[in-house]
Amino acid sequence: MQAEIIRAPAEARCQEELQRLKAWDKYPRPTGWQISPRAVEKFILGDPELNIKPKYIGDRDRIQVAIATLVSDRALLLVGEPGTAKSWVSEHLSAAICNDSQLTIQGTAGTTEDQIKYSWNYALLMAEGPSDRSLVPSPILTAMRAGRIARFEEITRCVAEVQDALISILSEKAIAIPELERVEYAKRGFNIIATANTRDRGVNEMSAALKRRFNFVELPVLSDLQQEMSVVRQRTQEMLAEHELQLDLSDELVETLTTVFQELRMGQTLDGEQKVKSPSTVMSTAEAVSVLFGGCLLATHFGEGMVNGSHVMRLLVGAIAKEDKNDLESLSEYLETVVKKREGRVWKELYETRRWLKSL
Repeated sequence: MQAEIIRAPAEARCQEELQRLKAWDKYPRPTGWQISPRAVEKFILGDPELNIKPKYIGDRDRIQVAIATLVSDRALLLVGEPGTAKSWVSEHLSAAICNDSQLTIQGTAGTTEDQIKYSWNYALLMAEGPSDRSLVPSPILTAMRAGRIARFEEITRCVAEVQDALISILSEKAIAIPELERVEYAKRGFNIIATANTRDRGVNEMSAALKRRFNFVELPVLSDLQQEMSVVRQRTQEMLAEHELQLDLSDELVETLTTVFQELRMGQTLDGEQKVKSPSTVMSTAEAVSVLFGGCLLATHFGEGMVNGSHVMRLLVGAIAKEDKNDLESLSEYLETVVKKREGRVWKELYETRRWLKSL
């Protein structure tokens, strides 16, 4: 059945790893947790001895602070630029802690307070009046009842009035339902992981009262080339496996693509010798993965099965131009002033695509 699902939740994809961790885990487990904080850390950061793949490659201290926050009564807010694995970390933390990553609210400009607390089945409400049958619990209320983790994605995309519906929940660990004349109290193990995008144009500032109820953990953009290469390769290989594809991702190809993303992101070459014009779009690690995977699909279905610089460039153009087509000027300038001078098969393949770029 799982093979038929486009994207299974983390607890299903990583079931075998979680079972190995449970068998290994000899450390104290907080109430409501299926494994200990130390085992959660191994699940997120990986452990070769237990054959646990890393879900996040980065600063161990940040992950430890995030896990320790969830043991406490304070909520966790993961903040950072787009593509820094905030949602990915949130999902896998929830899967590791309570084996359920699907109690999720997706924050948008249209999110309402009802979606945070509860709503009603109006057909039953009209027929029977307020009752447990007509009550539709939100993911947060469901998590409170079960003592699990609820996730709130892109909290700052919600208007401030909706955000502040969380204040009483985080303070009192309860939701009042006046229509039923009762208060629902959270079971031990309940907590909330929220994410916030620092560069989203739809950001609404959080109130000081709400901020005080979160511990903030920033997930930065990867600046280390080898770390980012590792993430790009691993995630692309996982996506290829999900599509039952096998392609060779050469070190040269992965390094070249990752170098392009880092240099355009930073506005200079990695050696610091030359300034380059950065596009307005976010050159995130997640975008690099998307570009490489898309290149692999082009090579598989419209090529000879060997992904090269021409394939990834066709995806790179779309990634850069999606915010502003004028950003293609930055890419064109980068090709002429930086890529043209570099040796290597993939660099030459990237430069050869400049003619196609000019035709857009």
